[in-house]
Amino acid sequence: MIKPFDFYFDFVSPYSFLAHKEIRKIEIKENIKIKYIPVLLGGLHNLHNIKAPAFIPAKAKHMIRDCKLIAEKNSIKFKFNYYFPIRTLNLMRGVLVAEEDNIKSYYIDSIFNTIWQDGLNMNDDIIIQKVLKNLNINPKTFALRTSSSLIKDGLRKKTSDAFAKGIFGAPTFVVNNKIFWGQDRIEFALNEASK
Repeated sequence: MIKPFDFYFDFVSPYSFLAHKEIRKIEIKENIKIKYIPVLLGGLHNLHNIKAPAFIPAKAKHMIRDCKLIAEKNSIKFKFNYYFPIRTLNLMRGVLVAEEDNIKSYYIDSIFNTIWQDGLNMNDDIIIQKVLKNLNINPKTFALRTSSSLIKDGLRKKTSDAFAKGIFGAPTFVVNNKIFWGQDRIEFALNEASK
């Protein structure tokens, strides 16, 4: 029996997407609901004074190849987004809005797929509006809600709480107060969750 655990993510991270796809399989297989916790990866990097792999050319080149290998191994439809890095601040705030509306899982699945399977330019407001309309979300209402101080403070708090726990990247899994960082640590997180 595997108990639910925490999954810290940001849509900007292709590794978070790949982990997300594996988590959805685990949720079905184990009949559990894993707790998705949105964080702003850029904020975490700033707090830890870390430079993101996307901004280190050698690492960025390796990351694209690595993500494709992982996707192939796990039979995940994946397309490295040509518009990477995606500015995800409002999309991550949108997770909190979607949670209020009881469509969190639907929203997360859709936004991840839009970025990492469809390869859409989610830096473009017009495309974001079209995507939201396709999800039956009113773009104007969404923009107003994501810019509210309550939602802004909510994402800021989740990011600062993650920093306080020692989380520095995404994806990160937290099980029994133990941190497992990286898409390739799902197995370790599952082992801990079965104790």
